[in-house]
Amino acid sequence: MIRSNTKNSLLPSVRVGAELRQQVEKVLADDESLSGFIEASVRSEIHERLTRQAFLQRGLQSKAQAEETGVYYSADHVMDRLDDTLANRKAKKEKG
Repeated sequence: MIRSNTKNSLLPSVRVGAELRQQVEKVLADDESLSGFIEASVRSEIHERLTRQAFLQRGLQSKAQAEETGVYYSADHVMDRLDDTLANRKAKKEKG
């Protein structure tokens, strides 16, 4: 259960096995707390899931557009365009 006040909220406690707890403690940075690690992990997972959802949404929109227009691109065409974009960005970076 999430408890909330005007400043902070608490996530529910999670029981884990001793082995997982030991693994977490082994990877903590010297100045990192277990709470800080858990918070960073939750934030990272939220970011990952939102990114995945956005990616899937863009894919579904592209699919719908292709079905609507009848215009489809091969994987080779897409990869060639990506290679060109990457080469252009690298060239710009080297210049300036």
